Amino acid sequence: MLVYPNAKINLGLNVVARRADGYHDIETVFYPIPLQDALEVQTSDRFALRLSGNALDCPAGDNLVIRAMRLMEQEHELPELDIRLFKHIPSGAGLGGGSSDAAFMMKLLNEKFALGLSDDELEARLSTLGADCPFFVRNRPVFATGIGNVFTPVDLDLTGWTLVLVKPDTFVSTREAYAAIIPQRPSMPLTEVIKRPVEEWRKLMHNDFEASVFPHHPEIAAIKDLLYDRGAVYASMSGSGSAVFGLFQEQLEHVEDTFSGCFVRQRRL
Repeated sequence: MLVYPNAKINLGLNVVARRADGYHDIETVFYPIPLQDALEVQTSDRFALRLSGNALDCPAGDNLVIRAMRLMEQEHELPELDIRLFKHIPSGAGLGGGSSDAAFMMKLLNEKFALGLSDDELEARLSTLGADCPFFVRNRPVFATGIGNVFTPVDLDLTGWTLVLVKPDTFVSTREAYAAIIPQRPSMPLTEVIKRPVEEWRKLMHNDFEASVFPHHPEIAAIKDLLYDRGAVYASMSGSGSAVFGLFQEQLEHVEDTFSGCFVRQRRL
């Protein structure tokens, strides 16, 4: 059985409060995008995990696909599996690639072996693997609050826009991204901002992490500026980075040449 886990972008990201448990409450919109990995699972005589595509810097046992499988094995008897994962979504990018792989793995096992779990039950299990993992069960735009784990569906459709996604060879740690953040609520709620035309988002919608990340990684800030120079209507870092995206009304020519040395993809939404 073959599935294609997709990425997401963050539209706006406001760090609104510091929690007693040391985490932060945020507000953001998760929006699914057509940038995909490929995940294939077959029954086999013995277990195997075969990785290809973009390299993953983690032990096989820490891979979220395997962790999702182990969760299912706690409740259901599964045969030995031959798992093949082609990584196209870059890691450490703020695009949710690993979280999507985990969710699609759990959905695949649920369907392939007729385990009968509802979407709510899948989401509950995935929440133990990461705050944004449950998002990829229903895979529709949501307003995310809490630590990014409380979802409210939003009416948002970017069909027809062109997305240009750029990721430099730069790693941004979550600790680093939060280092200079002073939590505060925006003057206009994000749920109201996304109702405005995309042409108004540049002045109204912000990613709070840019204020702490850009001074230490000017190459990421430069990508955002260059996207605007190329005609983006809206551009932003996704999550805590390091990927930056731009929304364009038309497709760009020679976009790879503009961002030489970076992971670059252009997709029609």
